[in-house]
Amino acid sequence: MNTIQNFLPEQYRQTGALEINHNYLDDQFADHDAIWLKIREVVRRGDFTLGQEVDRLEQEFAAISGVKHAIGVGSGTDALFLSLKALGIGEGDEVITTPYTFYATIGAIVTAGAKPVFVDAGEDYNIDATQIEKKITARTRAIMPVHWSGKPCEMEVIEAIASRHGLTVVSDACHAIKATYKGRQAGELGTLACFSFHPLKNLNVWGDGGIIATNSDALADTLRLLRNHGLAGRDECRIFAYNSRLDTIQAVVARHMLEKIDHITSARIAHATYFDEALRDIAQIRVPARSAEIKQVYHLYMVCCERRDALQKYLIEHGVDAKVHYPVPMHLQPAARFLGHQVGDFPMAEAIAASALSLPVHEFITRQQQDQVIQLIKAFYG
Repeated sequence: MNTIQNFLPEQYRQTGALEINHNYLDDQFADHDAIWLKIREVVRRGDFTLGQEVDRLEQEFAAISGVKHAIGVGSGTDALFLSLKALGIGEGDEVITTPYTFYATIGAIVTAGAKPVFVDAGEDYNIDATQIEKKITARTRAIMPVHWSGKPCEMEVIEAIASRHGLTVVSDACHAIKATYKGRQAGELGTLACFSFHPLKNLNVWGDGGIIATNSDALADTLRLLRNHGLAGRDECRIFAYNSRLDTIQAVVARHMLEKIDHITSARIAHATYFDEALRDIAQIRVPARSAEIKQVYHLYMVCCERRDALQKYLIEHGVDAKVHYPVPMHLQPAARFLGHQVGDFPMAEAIAASALSLPVHEFITRQQQDQVIQLIKAFYG
């Protein structure tokens, strides 16, 4: 039996050699001296765990998200998991979600003790809201829509379904900071909205981190207990719970990035719009439809391509870090065998997984680099 190794260093090495890269962190944190000065104050105070910078971040994040509460936690995955636990979801319960997502969405449901129930994706890569209602059973407790690549799902439809059936909506908004749906911030979509501060997210830190947005006073109180061993104070444990505290140092970095988030968002939208205009003219590329009622923030810029794998190889050979997010949908992963799914169960998710390609669209890509990517794609298709 092979021993599982840390695969990330080799991955970083391979992609770091490419000229046009998805990884832009050296540019984004070029002003790290300013962050070090702020961290120095944390070192002087010694409040490394749930310190005052966490309180300030939570207040600021709640304000930009249009909600009453934001609760910092150890990761975006923990944000999803703890949200389900705060709702009392566990053994025997079902949570409806999409098979076209990152592993953490399904992992959070399963580790909470519940069963993921899949609904196929639509052409916009998000859950097909029109198919949700027929998957509801007596065991269904929640719907977990994933705002994939920073595009909010059709929340009016989803929230109406949830209301009719007495369900809670927990949004996986890990890609979607500053996204809006018909004028509502991503943090307002659902009873709970979960965000990630992973280093490659639009608002990122120097490690893992996450945050949960909600207007519920009761859920906010429960989440603050769940993230910190169930402690209401140093000497009072109300429930036995978890350790998922957002580090104060990561809160410093997140607050620093909050100052830039509007620029980051507008730059990504501008770059995505430029790609859209150029790539729509290529017959072998399908650009998803965009909606004037939705502000998509492009954590990922994805299009579906003919001969996707060959195109990816060609772009990498020419210095472009083209990626596939992700080639195997969740229902066909080895970890999901217990659910009994097979190829063909969710055809749209499978079709997207077989044809979608991600192109760099971060705030540091130049127009010249975008033109280079466009010309390479045109050359590939002749």
